[in-house]
Amino acid sequence: MITSRDRVLRTLCHQSVDRVPRDLWTVPATEMLREDELAEMRFRYPPDIIRPDFHGPRGQRVKGTPYEIGEYTDAWGCVWQVTRRGMVGEVVGHPLADPSQAAAYRPPWELLEKANLSGVNRSAAATSRFVLAWSDIRPLERLEFLHGQAAARAALSAGSKPIRDSLAIVHEFSCREAEMWASTLVDGVAWRDDWGSNHSLVIPAQAWRDLFKPLYRQYVEIIHAQDKFAFFHSDGNIAEIFDDLVDLGIDAVNAELSLMDLEALAERFRGRITFWGEIDRHRVLPFGSPEEVRGAVRRVRAALDFGQGGVIAQCKWGAGVPFRNVAAVFEQWLAPTPEHAPAQ
Repeated sequence: MITSRDRVLRTLCHQSVDRVPRDLWTVPATEMLREDELAEMRFRYPPDIIRPDFHGPRGQRVKGTPYEIGEYTDAWGCVWQVTRRGMVGEVVGHPLADPSQAAAYRPPWELLEKANLSGVNRSAAATSRFVLAWSDIRPLERLEFLHGQAAARAALSAGSKPIRDSLAIVHEFSCREAEMWASTLVDGVAWRDDWGSNHSLVIPAQAWRDLFKPLYRQYVEIIHAQDKFAFFHSDGNIAEIFDDLVDLGIDAVNAELSLMDLEALAERFRGRITFWGEIDRHRVLPFGSPEEVRGAVRRVRAALDFGQGGVIAQCKWGAGVPFRNVAAVFEQWLAPTPEHAPAQ
C-alpha cells in the first residue's frame, strides 16, 4: 500500500500517483478557535504532508505573547501589533528604522544555538507521512520587518550599501538555519517571501535576480546536499520570476495561481516543477459557495492534474473560511476527472 510519504515523493518526481497528495494549512486563529472543526477536517481528509514536532527556544529580545491582542516583540526585536486574537498582526516597531543602528545589530543566534531537534527527528522517524519543516527563512520580509516595508523596498530598488549589508546579515543567519533543518530527518524544508502584489513584483525583477536569486540558490544547494526537497512560498503575482525559480532547482512552489495565467504557467512549467497549490484564498475560499470552490479546483486540476505528479492539493484554512468550503476543496480533488474517469 502506498504511504503518504511515497505519494508526495512520487508527486515531486513527476511520477504516476494514485491521487494528488493533500496539504492543509491553518492560521493560528483556526488552531486556537476552531479545534473541533479542524479535528473533523483532518479525520475526513488526513493530510499527506505534516510538520515535525518542534518548539523553538524563546529569543532574548522576546516580550509578550504572539497571536494575542496587544503588542509583542519577536526575537529579532521587531514590535508587532495584534488587533484580533489568533492573527499574526503587523510590525509597528522596526529596530533598524534608523540605519545608524545597523552596524551594531546582532541577529538572534540563540534560536539556532539552543534549538532542540530531538522532537523533530523522533516525530519524523515515527510517521509514514511526508514531513516538511517550515523554516523562518524570509530574507525580503525580514528586511521589511527590520527597516520598514517602504524603506526596505526603496533601498533594494536603489541597491544601496546599507540594505546590502543588512541582507548579508540576514542571509548568513538563513544559511545556518537551512543547514540546521537539512541536518534532521525531515523530508523537505520550506521557506517563504512575499514577492508579488496583485499584478506584479514588488521590486524590479532585475533587482531580484541580482540580489536574491543567488541567495535562494544557496538555500536550495544546502537543502539538496542533504537529500531534502526544497519548497518555496510567495504571495502575489510572481509570474515574472517563475522561470528563475525553476532554474534554481526548487522542487515545489506555492503561489497565488488565481492572480496569474494558470494555463500559461501550466503549459510552460508542468513537468518541470511541482505546483504546491493553491485555490483562491482571498475571494473564493472565504466568500464563494461550495460550488464556486469546486469550480476553482476543477480549473486547477484541468491545467495540472494528469495523474503524473507535479501538483499538490494545498488549501489554506483562513480565519474566515467556512468549514464547508475547505471540505469542498478536498472533495473535488478526489472526484474523477475526464482523464482519470473509469472506463464505461
